[in-house]
Amino acid sequence: MELSWPMKLRIAAATGIGAVLIGIVGWPLAVPAEPFGVVSTTNFGFGGSITLVALAFLVALLAYFVSWPYGRQIAVLAVPAGLAIWAVRGGNMAAMMQMSPTAGQRQQLLETVRTEPLFWLAIVAVGFLAIEVGRKISSPKTSSAQTQEKSNWRLNIYLSAALAVVASVLIGQFCIGILAVDVRIFDSKLGSAVAQPAVGQIVFAVLISFGIAGFVAKKLLNASYIWPIIACALVTPFASSTYVKEDILAHFTGQLPAVFFPHPIACILPVQMVAFGTLGSIIGYWLAIRYNYWRKHEIW
Repeated sequence: MELSWPMKLRIAAATGIGAVLIGIVGWPLAVPAEPFGVVSTTNFGFGGSITLVALAFLVALLAYFVSWPYGRQIAVLAVPAGLAIWAVRGGNMAAMMQMSPTAGQRQQLLETVRTEPLFWLAIVAVGFLAIEVGRKISSPKTSSAQTQEKSNWRLNIYLSAALAVVASVLIGQFCIGILAVDVRIFDSKLGSAVAQPAVGQIVFAVLISFGIAGFVAKKLLNASYIWPIIACALVTPFASSTYVKEDILAHFTGQLPAVFFPHPIACILPVQMVAFGTLGSIIGYWLAIRYNYWRKHEIW
């Protein structure tokens, strides 16, 4: 089941729309005030947030019609592709820590980071909403029988959805903990500390980790990529509450340079986690579908 050239062009067009309109044209919305600052929700005022919501909606809706008749499958890539450009253009978590030298400042910073993934997840969700609007515009209304069938189907997926979210959080945390490790040094309190990895390593680690999560969710639970996407916004607060407690933060502030962290997930910005986690989840989902197709047609 190879992708045709028209399909590849649709995918390139959808991701290109997101990369250009959000990643490049929309960059002034997210550009940090400091030279080595990071892309964070603190860069947005109320007006900036509303503008980003409108831009995400426009990008996804445009990508839907550009990739027609497969807009529902392809246009989901547009918004995270744009956020991914932002995720690699700004600074890193170590830069944030260096600008917050005291334990109190870092504690306040991490409280913001803990909830920030929900903001980026909401921006991705706006893209999904725009796709549904595009589908309503371009498709006939669903019959009452179809609606009832869909309602019954939703009742049957609650358990698999919950399992997919939990499994994806655990898979993401475990795999990132292996793949995003750069320099590791001995630490008297935790046993070891890890240095800030390069942005390329972060991209690789998050994409692969949630690619695996998306694959497992589809292959074993027959679950949508929506659930691993939700999970990628939960990994950061879960890891933060587990590994970056007040006493650990005070220890790191007093004993180690700002480039060292108690766990690799603490090195990853929320926008990086959500953008590349979303892309990885979608890729893993479709790889599972392709694998199932191969198993059915190539072996038997």
